[in-house]
Amino acid sequence: MGRRARHPRPPRRQVRHPGWRGPDLTRLDLPGATGAIPSPNIWHHTSTYEVENRALDPHGRLWAAMAETTPWSGRDVLDLGCGTGFYLPRFAETARSVTGIEPHPDLVALARRRTKRLENVAVHNGIAQRLPIPPASVDVMHARWAYFFGPGSEPGLRELDRVMRRGGVAMVIDNDGSRSTFGSWFRRGYPKVPPPEEQERFWSLHGWTRVPVDMDWSFASRDDLEAVVRIEFDPATAAAILAEHAGTYVDYAVNLWWKRF
Repeated sequence: MGRRARHPRPPRRQVRHPGWRGPDLTRLDLPGATGAIPSPNIWHHTSTYEVENRALDPHGRLWAAMAETTPWSGRDVLDLGCGTGFYLPRFAETARSVTGIEPHPDLVALARRRTKRLENVAVHNGIAQRLPIPPASVDVMHARWAYFFGPGSEPGLRELDRVMRRGGVAMVIDNDGSRSTFGSWFRRGYPKVPPPEEQERFWSLHGWTRVPVDMDWSFASRDDLEAVVRIEFDPATAAAILAEHAGTYVDYAVNLWWKRF
């Protein structure tokens, strides 16, 4: 979740792997990615979502938990539901290859533009239940708010069995509605999402392990926070949240679910 709150960050070294171009999978792109569940925030408010991404996890707590779960240096990474490719350059710093898969064609175009100078990155139009990549081709899978909280994502999880290499690790990040300020907002705004205990039961029964992570939103301005809250919640819920919450900081809990294949 998140977009263009401008926080200065040091330039990142681009790791180039001479001769690497990746397989030609363009012919396997899925026009329109029929079967994807629309994301009303990023699909319709791309610039504001960029503000949200830049405000999320400024202290790197989620990245630290991911790195502790599985390193991706020198490995083949899949970012599933990559959106505009916000996280692809971060993985590309050390990964051997990075593949982004995104169902929305306009976001695919933006992700390709963002990574056009990164020779170890490829972006394709596709959906979780029918990935346009070869079998046993992924060492590390990252999906951030792309599986919609467990129940219903079984076809996508079965597809992971096909594309993950033996010993590879998949990571799914979801909101934790059981705690934190944002978690209370999430429960209020999305009452039809399966409750936390049902989500935990789903992932556990499918062999995934939960790592709770406490991070935060930290916005450059109040205007940025208000804009992001308004794309994440319906108008009435957003108005109530903004009336009761001051400042530009929000404590935010997520679950990192992971599984070794």
